[in-house]
Amino acid sequence: MASRTLELTLLSASDLRGVNLVSRMEVYAVVYLAGDPRSRHRLPTDRSGGGRNPSWSNATVRLAVPASGAGCGALRVLLRTERAAGSDRDVGEVVVPLPGLLACAGDGPMAAAETASYPVRKVGSSRTTHGVLNLSYKLGAVVHPDAAACGCKPAAPAYLAAAAAAYKAAPPPVYGCRRLPPVVGTGVCGGR
Repeated sequence: MASRTLELTLLSASDLRGVNLVSRMEVYAVVYLAGDPRSRHRLPTDRSGGGRNPSWSNATVRLAVPASGAGCGALRVLLRTERAAGSDRDVGEVVVPLPGLLACAGDGPMAAAETASYPVRKVGSSRTTHGVLNLSYKLGAVVHPDAAACGCKPAAPAYLAAAAAAYKAAPPPVYGCRRLPPVVGTGVCGGR
């Protein structure tokens, strides 16, 4: 399946929902493709004191995405805040539809990064928005997998024919009661 590289850079966020009541928010992001837990990347924390308006200077991630926009889902950016006591809390989530990003790029690589802004929504809610996330993205060229490059050898027809001849098909299943052959000399079937 053909794929391409998506280079995503988080720039800043503004007017985020304050979830830390006592301390200042130190916001970081977790970026992943929806439905693919292996693509999960944690980006650095904004420690410069942005609080509800964080900005990141070195928050870039590269992901392999399907080349076609059909049926490939979305890119999710989960914004979280670090807390000294207890577990980290969710600030909000951004859902970036991949078909829209892939449609504007064509098949070739993008010369320059595009900038976009998406609403930050409360996690699990599609209506409540709390701020805006600004990001930039750049798409690489479409890469088609090559069997020779990965060290895979195509199966030879002779090998397939030999494998098919070596294994015979299983007998068909028997349904219902099978009749047992008559036992000779027991008086069954005429006493023979």
